[in-house]
Amino acid sequence: MIYLLQQALNALQLGSIYALIALGYTMVYGILSMINFAHGDFFMVGAFLCFIVATFMQLPFLPALLISMAGVALLGVIVERVAYKPLRQAPRVSAIITALGVGIFLENFTLALSPYPKHVPTIIENTTISLGGLTMSSLQTIIIVLSIVMMTVLHFIVQHTKVGMAMRAISWDKNVAPLMGVPVNHIISITFALGSGLGGVAGMLYSMAYPVIDPYMGIIVGWKAFISAVVGGIGNIRGAMLGGYILGSVEVLVAAFLPSTYRDFVAFSLLLVLLIFRPYGIFGKPRTQKV
Repeated sequence: MIYLLQQALNALQLGSIYALIALGYTMVYGILSMINFAHGDFFMVGAFLCFIVATFMQLPFLPALLISMAGVALLGVIVERVAYKPLRQAPRVSAIITALGVGIFLENFTLALSPYPKHVPTIIENTTISLGGLTMSSLQTIIIVLSIVMMTVLHFIVQHTKVGMAMRAISWDKNVAPLMGVPVNHIISITFALGSGLGGVAGMLYSMAYPVIDPYMGIIVGWKAFISAVVGGIGNIRGAMLGGYILGSVEVLVAAFLPSTYRDFVAFSLLLVLLIFRPYGIFGKPRTQKV
């Protein structure tokens, strides 16, 4: 039982990171019906901003968190305005190719700056608490609690503010929303800022938990977060959260009871099986359209 509880804590830690990244995918899809495949690289940029702040500025945890979040949020807004906005009326495949191109640009730009991988310095003291054989570190606690707080704040913004109401209006009908006075461009920028900022927070938390980073770290983690969003029902915020924790639990349990090389195989198989029996995800619903 202690072993299972320990693995549950590990699953919460990994699932929290996946859930934060998956929220960025699901928010952009909910507003623009496009998959921002560069989002995994926004996560990578958040990790490198943490590395820069910790190595060269030697700032403590909270300023590093704010800088990583704000920096990646600004990057998301710039990418949306420069790369995605001109393609809103273009075929969807054009936006997908552009997103892949943005991701490749970010990876190679980061790679060109310095040799890698890098080791992120410790910016917070990591103490360990043991209760009845169950071990929990302060870093693990921070990752889980901070992720839940961020997701709760995002849910409040979407469900209980005017900005959130505008987001939901655009998601429901992006052609009618402007006629109701919704500033579409402004709301889309806010959506990218929120989603990208959460990706930046996830990158920082990931770099603290797994402190060796490189420019390609966002590829596999980004794909897994995308799986989380699809499993939960892409376009649904609660679904992205649940999908992240489901995938994190699957990976940790597979690594605990099977050879660790099976972890990715099981994770991607989960997506395939779910799409067969539940094509729209756990919370997703088919949207009927009058033609």
